[in-house]
Amino acid sequence: MNDLVQRFQTPSSRARRWYGLSSPSCKRVRNADANLVHLAHYVSFNVFSKGVGRESAVALSKAGWNVVLTARRADALHETSLLCTSPETCLVLAGDVTDEDFVKKLFSETVARFGKPALVFGVNAGIASFGGPVEELSLENFQTVISVNLVGPFLCAREAVKLFKSQTPIGGRIINNGSLSAHTPRPNSVAYTTSKHAITGLSKCLALDGRAFDITCTQIDIGNARTPMAATMATGMLQPDGRMMPEATFDVAHVAAAVVHIASLPPDVAVPHYTIMASKVPFAGRG
Repeated sequence: MNDLVQRFQTPSSRARRWYGLSSPSCKRVRNADANLVHLAHYVSFNVFSKGVGRESAVALSKAGWNVVLTARRADALHETSLLCTSPETCLVLAGDVTDEDFVKKLFSETVARFGKPALVFGVNAGIASFGGPVEELSLENFQTVISVNLVGPFLCAREAVKLFKSQTPIGGRIINNGSLSAHTPRPNSVAYTTSKHAITGLSKCLALDGRAFDITCTQIDIGNARTPMAATMATGMLQPDGRMMPEATFDVAHVAAAVVHIASLPPDVAVPHYTIMASKVPFAGRG
C-alpha cells in the first residue's frame, strides 16, 4: 500500500493554501520514523474498523492526516489505530453512527481534539445482510439496513456541513461510500441496493447544496475490493441467470490510494463520482 500512496503522501501546496495550512500558525508534528508531516486541523473521519475503512484510515494517516475512527467495535478500532502513524494523530471513538446524539458527540470531540475537519470520509461501507426474495424480507430487517447504510451517512454528513459552513475558510470535502449496487443491483438484494441508490441521492444533494459554500461531495463506488466483506466472492456469487459464479477481486490498497488522492485535491476541484473495481467484474452485463 505504501507504494500506491507514495505520490500522495503530502497534500499539495495549493491544497494547503486552500485549507489555510501554509500559515505560520499551522501546527506541524513530524514523525521521525515515517518522516511525514502531520497537519493540524486536517482531519478525516473513517466510520468503519476494517476492510476499506481500515486501509483508507492507515493510508490517510501516513499521508499526513489526523484521523478519527468510529464503529461499534472498540477492539477493531484499536487494532486499526495501531496501524496509523502515531497515537497523537488518531482519535478512536466507539459508538453507533445511527445514534444522533453519538454523532453529535463524535464531531464535538473531534473539534476539541483536532480543530474543524477538512474531510469526512465515508462514512460507512454498510451491511449487505438480509438478502433473499423481497417477499421474504421483514420490515425490521429492511429498516436495519436502511438505518446503517443511509441514516448513519446522513447524520455524519449533516454535522460535517454545519462545521464546513461555520469554519474559516468555509468549505470541506465529503466522500460517501457507495457501491456498484448504486447503479446495477445484484439478485435478491433489495434492502442493500435501495440503500446504495439512496446514497447517490444524498451525495448529489450534498454536492448541489454545498456548492456555494465550497463543500464538495464524492461518491466512491467500489466493486469487489478484497476485504472480509467480499470473502465469499471467490467461492461464488449468484448471477442474474441463476448461476453461481466466482468473481474477481482486487487489492483494497488501490481504493485507499484513490481516497488519499481525492482527499488531497483543492476545494475548487470536485469529483462527483469515482468507480473502482476489479477489471473482470461482470458489472456491465449485470442484470
